[in-house]
Amino acid sequence: MTAALTTEFPFTLPRGFVDTSGTVHRQGVMRLATARDEIAPLRDPRVRDNQAYLTVLLLSRVITRLGDVPQVSESVIEGMFATDLAFLQDHYRRINSEGQTRAQVECPSCSHSFQVDVSGGRPGE
Repeated sequence: MTAALTTEFPFTLPRGFVDTSGTVHRQGVMRLATARDEIAPLRDPRVRDNQAYLTVLLLSRVITRLGDVPQVSESVIEGMFATDLAFLQDHYRRINSEGQTRAQVECPSCSHSFQVDVSGGRPGE
């Protein structure tokens, strides 16, 4: 029996994207990146002018949902707080490089060892 491959990973932004009407969007979904997702932005002149823009283009390709935002475009990524951008970069790295979002941790008080989902789930989950 073959296990199903998980290709989409939910997340919750630490601060949230604030749209033009003032609505904060925190819940989203990121899919696994394809080779095309990583190669295509390298042809973009904005990346050739500024290598840091690669992150903006890449995230706009792999984030499939962000709250009620109709489309996660480059301008949405550009408008995010730095904290959320760093969170999304880490989330991207975890799901595409390591293939998992769970980590083994230990309680500093009682030394109990357990797993947590570090993908941005609700506190306490």
